[in-house]
Amino acid sequence: MKKLLVTGASGFLGYNVCAVARDSWDVFGTFHKHPMAMDNVKTLQVDLADQEPLSIILRDIRPDAVIHCAANPDPNYCQQNPATSYRNNVQASIVVASLCAKQGIACVYTSTDLVFGGDRAPYDELCPTGPISVYGEHKVAAEKGMTEAYPDVTVCRMPLMFGDAPPPAKSFIQPMISALVNDRELRLFSDEHRTPVSGVTAARGLLLALEMSPGLLHLGGRERISRYDFGRLLAAALGRDGAALVPALQKELAFPAPRPRDVSLTSEKAFDLGYDPKPLAEQLAELECVRSAGRTRNPAS
Repeated sequence: MKKLLVTGASGFLGYNVCAVARDSWDVFGTFHKHPMAMDNVKTLQVDLADQEPLSIILRDIRPDAVIHCAANPDPNYCQQNPATSYRNNVQASIVVASLCAKQGIACVYTSTDLVFGGDRAPYDELCPTGPISVYGEHKVAAEKGMTEAYPDVTVCRMPLMFGDAPPPAKSFIQPMISALVNDRELRLFSDEHRTPVSGVTAARGLLLALEMSPGLLHLGGRERISRYDFGRLLAAALGRDGAALVPALQKELAFPAPRPRDVSLTSEKAFDLGYDPKPLAEQLAELECVRSAGRTRNPAS
């Protein structure tokens, strides 16, 4: 069985990649501060920005492939902590690519739709980048730095993702689920659009990317949707059709990181390769966090 090393295995995306890959790969996962445990996944602690320990791990494991998921993924945190963001999102990524190049290991990098500015959607792989946040700028820098260090790297731009995750990792739907099942008002943007997919769907796309030639690949979903309309789908999946969902506009709420209006991805290239996201309603219905919350009844209701 081939060996796969997944960086950031304790994070949302890394966790989902490990969960999907372990049936067909001998999976190793790295973490930095938050240990994780999963059947049939061997975990190792390492600071990816420190080249020597990672070099030893790669030499000892000899993986056939690396999927680099580790990152500081919160745009607001990165906006307020640019030095930490640069170290973890750029420097560490270039280290990973350099070592994979040195040892001849296939490498897939998980970038983001936030490398785009949001004013010329939908975006395909040929569209120029134009990030408006520190996080987006650093992901662009990582794409360029990794590709320069290792021309055979595959860069996958990921959309907004949702799904099951181990503590303390979470996706954006966990706070939404909590609000919906407890009958709290939920304000969601009606003028911010993405092409989201579940973590499981994203993981399948990343594993598929290991089979393609190097380059850029978008792994967005088939549906362009606003945060508000996504909330309506989630409420329906939870059996909370009467939930207090309130449409909001971006200009009404302030965040440290600027938010693009529309970074919907065109992913026809991936679809042609066999990447096949299900309808969002089906992806939501498959999640344990949704199924379990749907079974929960608010004692006050």
